[in-house]
Amino acid sequence: MTSTGKLPEKNHTQYALNVTLAVVAGQVGCLTLVVILAALFGGLWLDQYFQSKPLFTIILMLVSVPITVAGMIWVVRSATSRIRPSTQANSKKQEESAGGR
Repeated sequence: MTSTGKLPEKNHTQYALNVTLAVVAGQVGCLTLVVILAALFGGLWLDQYFQSKPLFTIILMLVSVPITVAGMIWVVRSATSRIRPSTQANSKKQEESAGGR
């Protein structure tokens, strides 16, 4: 930190990236949990309704795996598409520092 209490620009950029990655990981984890719990409870309910103890639970748990993977890919791709490199800001700073020498 500087004497003014603000983070330097490089640290601020790294902090923002770290927070973004943590949020994406949290979203993926929650999505996985929701899909697996829905498959489990849905399978248990169907097994109880049709009196076929492990059949629907096993089928829905196996089907939940590709659904979870597809959901993970979708969340990660949508999050990474919003991350834009700051090439213009970096090139301007480099020009300013080169001109000030």
